[in-house]
Amino acid sequence: MQETLLRAWRHPGSLDPRRGSVRAWLFTTARNLAIDAWRRRSTRVGEVFTDDLPEPPEAVDEAERAVEAWTVAEALNRLSPTHREVLVECFYQGRSVAEAAARLGVPPGTVKSRTHYALRSLRLVLAEMGVTG
Repeated sequence: MQETLLRAWRHPGSLDPRRGSVRAWLFTTARNLAIDAWRRRSTRVGEVFTDDLPEPPEAVDEAERAVEAWTVAEALNRLSPTHREVLVECFYQGRSVAEAAARLGVPPGTVKSRTHYALRSLRLVLAEMGVTG
């Protein structure tokens, strides 16, 4: 509000009633100032004050990753071909439902249902292999 009145005082020519409503000019100026302030606050990165040092990132255990990859590959091999191909298309190839449907030659609804049942089967296979989630 103070900034609005300060601008009115600095620009008295803008308040000429022949140019339009003074009230409208004041409200428009106040609104624009509020929007500008909101935009400034939303784009600023907040400051973080802490005496604690951040935790170092966990080391990646390549052997563990290799075992996980092998386990998932083995579990995928135990699925039916239709379940395996829909999971490969959607998760490993990163295709959308529509793209996977076009690639597999089936309707999108079929891709959705196969994905649901494939994930359920994969969960069961992994449980049989002793993998707990």
